Amino acid sequence: MDLSWSLAALCGFAFLAGFVDSVVGGGGLVQMPALFVMLPHVPPVTILGTNKFVSTWGTAAAAMQYARRVRIEWRATIPTFVAALLFGFLGARIAALVPSEAFRPMVLVLLIAVLAYTLWKKNLGALHAPRLNPSQTLWAGLATGTVIGFYDGFFGPGTGSFLIFAFVGLFGFSFLAASASSKLINVTTNGAALAFFITHGHVRYDIATPMIAFNVAGGLVGSRLAIRHGSGFVRVIFIVVVSALIARFAWDICTRH
Repeated sequence: MDLSWSLAALCGFAFLAGFVDSVVGGGGLVQMPALFVMLPHVPPVTILGTNKFVSTWGTAAAAMQYARRVRIEWRATIPTFVAALLFGFLGARIAALVPSEAFRPMVLVLLIAVLAYTLWKKNLGALHAPRLNPSQTLWAGLATGTVIGFYDGFFGPGTGSFLIFAFVGLFGFSFLAASASSKLINVTTNGAALAFFITHGHVRYDIATPMIAFNVAGGLVGSRLAIRHGSGFVRVIFIVVVSALIARFAWDICTRH
């Protein structure tokens, strides 16, 4: 396939990925497979770095939108971010030593449980009603950041969805507030991972640069729609993305055995 046509298609996928990622995370479900298909001769590690380079810009644009228009619960967001950043590095180091494929069935079960609970609790995340006192919020944030940060560094897929679910189910956030907090955490943890890819030369800038504009545009459109339509809209997109993650993991497990 001609590179110009491949790049045009990738820009379209980048917009869709930015849109999905800005609402509930999971943009990698769209953008990563597209990069692998359109750039079959590019090393996988460079695909990962290019994807991370593009998505970080879109996530940053969405995070700025949320920070300006949605009240951020900093008492929960900051400790979660700090722990996620630290344990993300630890997870990445361990991932280099321990194969992560064995975790796929466990992640599939967790995603099914998250989807079932979200569907069962019809009003989950509809209202923003934080239920923890300051001390509980601190420790819950550290625990959430530790677990999800380690998972993100060690394995990764579905991190945004797990983070939003934790803010909704554990802290009592609305889906909109949870999405806003998760974006602020994602943009920094993504930036930390991106530093590795850049310093090791694993980014195709000729591909990534035009994709960035479309990913950012998708992120801005998605975050504005989420802010305008509220938690009900975010909940629907969350259910769709988690369902897609379940399908992906089930397919991966079936085709690997």
